Amino acid sequence: MFAIVRTGGKQYRVAPGDKIVVEKLDGDAGDSITLSDVLLAGDGSDLKGTDGLTVAAEIVAQAKGEKVVIFKKRRRHNYRRKKGHRQQHTILRIVSVGGQTEQQSSSTAASAPAQPASETPATGNSPAAPAGTAKTPSPAPEDAVSAEGVAPADAGTEATHEVSTSDAAPANGESEGSQA
Repeated sequence: MFAIVRTGGKQYRVAPGDKIVVEKLDGDAGDSITLSDVLLAGDGSDLKGTDGLTVAAEIVAQAKGEKVVIFKKRRRHNYRRKKGHRQQHTILRIVSVGGQTEQQSSSTAASAPAQPASETPATGNSPAAPAGTAKTPSPAPEDAVSAEGVAPADAGTEATHEVSTSDAAPANGESEGSQA
């Protein structure tokens, strides 16, 4: 079962066992808290009512985010100001969503295999299941959070540009201006 919860002005999709980094919440490591602002809940593709639904979480750690440098400068006026800031974060581990714990959600996923082998057709063209409907599993949320509890930055977002060699001499030894 999953839920969409709102805390710190942001929304998070959570399931039992997930670790998330949220804005600072009161409490120490090991404390249990309840997130009562549930916007949406569901199990697979089925949506459920959110009346009275709560999400139980445990505080893993209180941490600080990456440092942000604020640098102001007005050229030719000898004006330079440098400040830094590190945002306070709380790392949460989701214990249960609406009373369903991590052990219950993993056992229901394991106990519901797709189809018995006797019912699957010998050919790959199954009229019961149209092609392209198989869903690939998404990566575990634990992979997105490092040991410190902060999501790693995207390393491959910088674009690369090739340098044009139009100023270089042609490879066949002829000059650009003369044509035969």
